[in-house]
Amino acid sequence: MRWGSWGLSLLAGGLHALSLAAPWDGQPLWWLQMLALGTLAWQLSGRATWQQAAWRGWLFACAWLCGTFWWLFISMHTYGGLPAPLALLAVWALGGLLALYYALACALFARFRPSAPAHAALLFGALWLLAELARGRWFTGFGWGGAGYAHVQGPLAAYAPWWGVYGISALAAGLAMAVPHLLRSGWGMRAAVTLIVLLPWAAGQLGPSWSTSTGRLSVALLQGNIPQDEKFQPGSGVPLALRWYGEQLGRSHAPLVVAPETALPLLPQQLPEGYWAALQQRFSQGTQAALIGIPWGDARQGYTNAAVAWVPGHASLWRYDKHHLVPFGEFIPLGFKWFTALMNIPLGDFNRGPLGQPSLGWQGQRLAPNICYEDLFGEELAARFADPAQAPTVFVNLSNIAWFGNTVAIDQHLHISRMRSLEFDRPFVRATNTGATAIIDHRGQVTAELPRHTQGVLLGEVEGRQGITPYAWWAARFGLWPLWLGALGVCLWLRRPRS
Repeated sequence: MRWGSWGLSLLAGGLHALSLAAPWDGQPLWWLQMLALGTLAWQLSGRATWQQAAWRGWLFACAWLCGTFWWLFISMHTYGGLPAPLALLAVWALGGLLALYYALACALFARFRPSAPAHAALLFGALWLLAELARGRWFTGFGWGGAGYAHVQGPLAAYAPWWGVYGISALAAGLAMAVPHLLRSGWGMRAAVTLIVLLPWAAGQLGPSWSTSTGRLSVALLQGNIPQDEKFQPGSGVPLALRWYGEQLGRSHAPLVVAPETALPLLPQQLPEGYWAALQQRFSQGTQAALIGIPWGDARQGYTNAAVAWVPGHASLWRYDKHHLVPFGEFIPLGFKWFTALMNIPLGDFNRGPLGQPSLGWQGQRLAPNICYEDLFGEELAARFADPAQAPTVFVNLSNIAWFGNTVAIDQHLHISRMRSLEFDRPFVRATNTGATAIIDHRGQVTAELPRHTQGVLLGEVEGRQGITPYAWWAARFGLWPLWLGALGVCLWLRRPRS
């Protein structure tokens, strides 16, 4: 019986991973997420001890997380040269460590499980929220594959402008636990179905768009498709990137041209003679602006992963420095140099840019760049909304996730940007090395996209938006503290003495 229960937990966790981006078409499956988490909730809603609940929660989360970011194996083994057994062990260790948050949440639920269906749903939703917050924020945070991303399209997506992805995760967990408790308590299937229908219906009554148009901007998004194993090689990938991006930047007629993260893989002072000056001359006058990913800095001041822009009529170069750095890729955590020494990857030790850097103003829009997986941290993007008059009208993501091959990592990252669009009621444009290079409107819908792993230029229009969603308002002022305090408050309220 124990082996069957553990197997069911693992199966449900694997399905949970599939729900974030189906391998056959890359789309999120909100109903599968609810089914998978509902299976775990059904296992916890019976008479499971806290020890049994902890094991089931850990197995579920370990299968879910390893099944979500298994593609880390490709970066470590295929491109980094780490032996396959060690790369597999590293992915499992990361998933298993992060799964401990959910094991603790499930153990606490079983230990203090209320009998009333509503109280059980509230407690499980609050504990699940705390686990998601801890994973997404502690020790630099890695919230990739959070449960809420399966709902970027579906009935719960309407809650994003109110509570953000973490709030959706909590709501989904509460619903998943409410159904088996309603069935077990004798309320019956009718009550369970009513609950499932009522909350999505309420989401549809939450109001119209929170923003208004600021006009349209034509863009050209460059996708170089530079092979990752050659990207930083002086004799192959570097001259290929400089030639192709240089040609496309020179040919484009769009008012805004965007090249992805480290599109130019050298420091400005390392570029061929005349290359930098030609770009400056091309875009510092006329009617076009260019936003380009490039490493920046020197040995004295340090280096940053940057995006620089030339805007006609501005003598000085505009620059954004990446704030949220990737552990092991852009900085090496204390005590882990032995691990990175095993891999043949050009690792950096970058400086961190400040939070809430000013937007780039161009043609009536305020463009807010973010680099790589910075769009995973909505609470950090929210810092730009503290002053509504200076809030971004368009987000721009510059990425290179060629490290992970042609996998669902591309789709998962696309859905992360789509969730940010829903939270802030803002469009996203994405310029990437291998995909997904795309334009996303303020409703989280992909309106244009290049084929993945091809070389090309995506031409399209993006409609800027202004206005503040409830999530943008409170996250800009308080970060994620309202969610932390709300979840802890629910747990304490449910544990209060009852007369």
